[in-house]
Amino acid sequence: MGNDSRKDEHPAMRVEILTEDRSGGVVLERLTRCILKEFTSDFSCHLRPHRGCGYWPNNPDAKPEPFAAGLLELLPAKLRAYDKVYAGTDTIVIVCIDSDDHDPDELMSRLKGTCRKYASGLSTVIAISVEEMESWMLADKNALVMAYPDADLERLSEYEQDSICGTWEVLCDVVLKEQSPRIKRIGYPAIGQYKATWAEKISKYMVPGNNVSPSFKKFELALSGAVKQVIHA
Repeated sequence: MGNDSRKDEHPAMRVEILTEDRSGGVVLERLTRCILKEFTSDFSCHLRPHRGCGYWPNNPDAKPEPFAAGLLELLPAKLRAYDKVYAGTDTIVIVCIDSDDHDPDELMSRLKGTCRKYASGLSTVIAISVEEMESWMLADKNALVMAYPDADLERLSEYEQDSICGTWEVLCDVVLKEQSPRIKRIGYPAIGQYKATWAEKISKYMVPGNNVSPSFKKFELALSGAVKQVIHA
């Protein structure tokens, strides 16, 4: 037999990130990479954005509807597929969703139950941003100012972290200031491009240790625990 030292090496960790959309996914992936680097350099991240949150399927055990594209409606089937392919490997599946107007604790409970049922052989981590992913961007003041030096800090100081207040609208006020009312009136789909731009620019400077969002801290703690379990398994 050859002297191949690679056979004794711990396999690279694989992290699958399921998100509602790409803009929120960019933020989550960059923060995830920062957290992972505290424990290992041997990992790969794979971002899987969806076309919105979607809805809970009526029959989660069945094959998804033909045109299903939202995160929730595809989640049971995707978890089954991940479990079939990656069960027993150094794989972590992250499911990220905005709480919006849902109770975060109830949403967390249902997501955990779904992961336990359909991906029992995998390590899964739930990330719930309260109220929206923009709350995590507002929670890192340094990153926000680095990306937008002229940001309205007075408006930022009025924001109560992780409150249900129309979070993207607050970020719009902070970044665009006097232009904000006009952009809000335009609405979707145009606002989607603005949100993607904010996420791209701000997330470049985001550091987990600077983030004061309670919902982010819960995610950071959960992911750190999952990584430790995988490494020491």
